[in-house]
Amino acid sequence: MPDAQTPKKPGPEETVTLIVKHRVKAGFEQPYEAWLRNIVSVAGREEGHLGVDVMRSQQGGLALFTCVLRYCSTDAMQRWLDSPQRQKLIDEAAPMLADGDQTEVNAANEFWFTPTAEAGSPPPRWKQAVVTLLVILPHTLLVPLIWGPLLQLNAFLSNYVVATFLITLTIVVSVVYVFMPPVTRLFAPWLEAGQSHKHLESNANPPR
Repeated sequence: MPDAQTPKKPGPEETVTLIVKHRVKAGFEQPYEAWLRNIVSVAGREEGHLGVDVMRSQQGGLALFTCVLRYCSTDAMQRWLDSPQRQKLIDEAAPMLADGDQTEVNAANEFWFTPTAEAGSPPPRWKQAVVTLLVILPHTLLVPLIWGPLLQLNAFLSNYVVATFLITLTIVVSVVYVFMPPVTRLFAPWLEAGQSHKHLESNANPPR
């Protein structure tokens, strides 16, 4: 029997997010910022790239950069990870990084609540549910009202299945790509309140 503890990996056609964390050595913050702008630009030109969010924080007294890159499929993400362009850029950044290039892959529905800053784990499910409700509820109230007059203009559009599809598609696209990323950043202090923070300091304090 398969191990129940093994997390399910995203399929080749499932939208995924690539989380990259870099802790920058003291004094290299400005060169790293310039390098980061370059690699974000290069990654954005790759096929299947859907967008990126960059979060800046502190960890163990050093600057921590967390990049959340979204891809249309696992294959698209893997092409970027394996690309010579990325490897060359990572080699350039290596002398500036305290802990190397740290990557993590999540399914699309997990990226909203990816631990930001120094949080060691995602926020409690009930907090995730509250934030999701705050975003989806206004959509379910307003989107049908917005679509209503347009759906009445054509018999095909006013079909129950077609109308439901258009309304649902509008809600999903708006929630996933427009509202959830900034809302989760806005609520990040509350989502992460009370969580224990784990610092990546094993290299600074090796076992004796």
